[in-house]
Amino acid sequence: MTDTRRHGPRRIPPPAGMTDVERMLAHQEIGQLAARYALAVGSCDTEALVELFVPDVKVGRGVRGRDALRASFDLHLRVAPVAILTVGQHVINLLDPEHAAGTIYCIAELGDERSWLRQAIAYEDDYERRGGEWYFTRRNHQLFYGLHLDERPLLQEPASWPASATGRGDIPQAWPTWQDYWHKPAD
Repeated sequence: MTDTRRHGPRRIPPPAGMTDVERMLAHQEIGQLAARYALAVGSCDTEALVELFVPDVKVGRGVRGRDALRASFDLHLRVAPVAILTVGQHVINLLDPEHAAGTIYCIAELGDERSWLRQAIAYEDDYERRGGEWYFTRRNHQLFYGLHLDERPLLQEPASWPASATGRGDIPQAWPTWQDYWHKPAD
């Protein structure tokens, strides 16, 4: 359930003891977490994904840590070889110099040659600053909708960009982390 004080749109007073520059830097660094998450999902870079979370992240009931998180991401990433996350507006509430909460909108498109899906998502996030770096402590995936699409983008003829703007492109398949991920055996 949403904690509207932490994750809602209303302004909260800035934390005491933080300068304007420190607050701006915190917003920028936290915003980069969401952008890096989206790119890491699309490129199937599980090492980059788990590094965005605190080392003792809670993954499930009684399960903690980046190794468990890596295994969880592996299960989710293997559902669809191609995932495109487009992040939108991001509200970040600084709670104190070391803790923040936020909500970010995301449009996800994912699938393979057989199936293509679009989702509208709001991630409700909690963040913590450790050792001078901001990390996720929790991401709560809230779904607005999921929709199966009739079009199959991966069945198009190659676009041969820049010769043609329509058709299938080269990414994510050309990214080395994507290639490594899909050419290694599943755990």
